[in-house]
Amino acid sequence: MAGVTLSAFGDEIAEPLEDQLKLLKELKVNGLECRAAWGTNVLRMTDEQAQQVRDLCDAAGIPVRCIGSPIGKSPLADPIDKELANLDRIIEIGEILGTKHIRIFSFYPADTSTNAHYDQYVPEVVDRLGQLTERASSAGYYLLHENEKDIVGDTPERCEALVSGVDSPFLRLIWDPANFVQVGVDKLTDRYWDLLSPYIGYIHIKDARLADGTVTAAGEGDGQIPELLTRLKESGYSGVLALEPHLKVAAHSTGFSGMDGMTYAVTALRKVMADVGMAEA
Repeated sequence: MAGVTLSAFGDEIAEPLEDQLKLLKELKVNGLECRAAWGTNVLRMTDEQAQQVRDLCDAAGIPVRCIGSPIGKSPLADPIDKELANLDRIIEIGEILGTKHIRIFSFYPADTSTNAHYDQYVPEVVDRLGQLTERASSAGYYLLHENEKDIVGDTPERCEALVSGVDSPFLRLIWDPANFVQVGVDKLTDRYWDLLSPYIGYIHIKDARLADGTVTAAGEGDGQIPELLTRLKESGYSGVLALEPHLKVAAHSTGFSGMDGMTYAVTALRKVMADVGMAEA
């Protein structure tokens, strides 16, 4: 069976891309999740900055696996044309970086104090994601929806409703265990693998504790990462496991682990992988 590929959010390590790539090379992590470099979000990069990212990645032998865009991490009340324009720009950047995968979100309702009323927004978000997916697919790009807390697609049920509603192979789910835990989902692999596995396109690796939402390294929280990796292995998954550890900072628009934190996170993930017999490509 083919193994999985480890990748990581480089801006969790340091601001300079050079430092990001140096550590990933040392850790033998063969992929970069490009969210920011030199303190600049990927959406705000110039063509010249994007080309510099590509050149440094090529020199290091570490390809960009996915663009960690902020698309959809915005108010539901904002015009969709704004995010369509952002997507057009991200696609231009993707052409330079050499990846066809873009991470997205599913918008913030006006009231995020509770998600008890979020079901009413599903049809509107399906329409919005459908427009984004149509734009992406026409350019040969794949959108990957992350189950971030507070957005409409925060629970397993709504994630399934959104992706099945759009019904396109160009929109897939990112399974992020910590984010599910932080909205109170218990035993998520046991309970939701059958529902979501047909739509999985990508995996984010971070864990969290149900008691207080604290983010942890893989296998140290309640995100059932060993069980998830076992199911992925049994299903023949040979895609990416993208480390987004958030071990020092877990903020609204970013996270940070530092060099030591990322090293610890990679070591913890590889231990879980060894325990369940999952191989790297």
